Amino acid sequence: MSEKKVEWYLEFVDPHYKPKSDELVALFYFESAKGISNNEAMGRIASESSTGTWTTLFKMPPRMKKLMAHPFHKDGNYVKVAYPLDLWEKGNLPQLLSGIGGNIFGMKALENLRLMDIQFPKSYLRSFPGPRQGMHGIRKMMNVYKRPILGSVPKPKIGFSDKEHSEIGFETWMGGFDCVKDDENLTSTSFNNFDKRVKYIAKLREKAEKLTGDTKDAYINITAETDEMKRRAKLLHDYGFKHAMIDVVVVGNSGVQTLRNTLGDYGMAIHAHRAMHAMFDKNPKHGMSMYMLAKLMRMAGVDQIHAGTAVGKLVGTAEEVRNVSDTLRENKVKEKRNIRLSQDWFGLKQAFPVSSGGVHPGLLPDLMKLFGDECVILVSGGIHGHPRGTRAGAMAARQAIDAWHEGETLEEHAKYNKELREALDKWGGMKPV
Repeated sequence: MSEKKVEWYLEFVDPHYKPKSDELVALFYFESAKGISNNEAMGRIASESSTGTWTTLFKMPPRMKKLMAHPFHKDGNYVKVAYPLDLWEKGNLPQLLSGIGGNIFGMKALENLRLMDIQFPKSYLRSFPGPRQGMHGIRKMMNVYKRPILGSVPKPKIGFSDKEHSEIGFETWMGGFDCVKDDENLTSTSFNNFDKRVKYIAKLREKAEKLTGDTKDAYINITAETDEMKRRAKLLHDYGFKHAMIDVVVVGNSGVQTLRNTLGDYGMAIHAHRAMHAMFDKNPKHGMSMYMLAKLMRMAGVDQIHAGTAVGKLVGTAEEVRNVSDTLRENKVKEKRNIRLSQDWFGLKQAFPVSSGGVHPGLLPDLMKLFGDECVILVSGGIHGHPRGTRAGAMAARQAIDAWHEGETLEEHAKYNKELREALDKWGGMKPV
């Protein structure tokens, strides 16, 4: 009996298989459980995510053979699996992950399993809208060119009243930043009501724009039940905001897709926070890569998503950050062995990677070297903790970016920029942990 069960799984494995041009190809890292051969483990991955089951069956229609997924390329603990296009409902991210990321992750035959990437054919990829504004649209909306978009979260991340939050935002704008941002766990509380916060911030945004002559905006967190997110999106639109922030992992792919349509109708952009991502991507042997999450979110239509810093307080190597940035910003992505697959984006708009988490002026040259100008950089505690307050802290961050563009070290630039000098005296090049 055990031999027949193994034979069923082995039917899916075909090392000589050549994927068709319209098939999806997934790259997995896998570790077989004790007593399970690699071939059987690979067969189980393909079986459980396509047409298989745990035993041989009495009868199946011929169609089933055509719908089988095939592991076809093994490289150490990595395997590529090809999936026929007919398995998938176009434009449906939940269904995609229910298959490729579904029961297979709970199978006892696999000690570990990690979805690294999926290569999408044109006919499937173009069933998703992609970003509404994209990088170029956001730059046009904000009238910011040849430098990163800059934003900041009032810190601590939660605890301020709606009015206090807005006043910190005003100081942030007056120091030269473009956007004020809610943090991931601030939505609407007894001490900081969403509707009141929107009203206060809108009023101070208009004041800051008049005083500076620059365009200002906010990433206000609409995360909630879907109908409530729609209501909050409309409120932001009515008050003239150009962005809305969504915690995309916790609201789920359905919520993101729905709000992409709603916000798209308003001509607004989505700032995507990745809160909870590390629950499934921190372990390098299991779960799903941050690269894959970023790729799915570009398909779903976010305009910017947090990608890490490599030098801040959050997990993420420089290589991972570069890879995530590539899949967000490039029109064609080249394959990197056992890390990612090649991908032609077939015209879907580009999205900004967002750098955040433990950033201060002393780290900005490192971020500029890693990201370049085509990104959003959030500097929060690193401006609010400045010895002379938020406005001076924001000025110091702008000065650090100016130093990079002018080819000066921070120490050289700080000789005639007091705010930067004070920031360096406090933090230097410290990397928070």
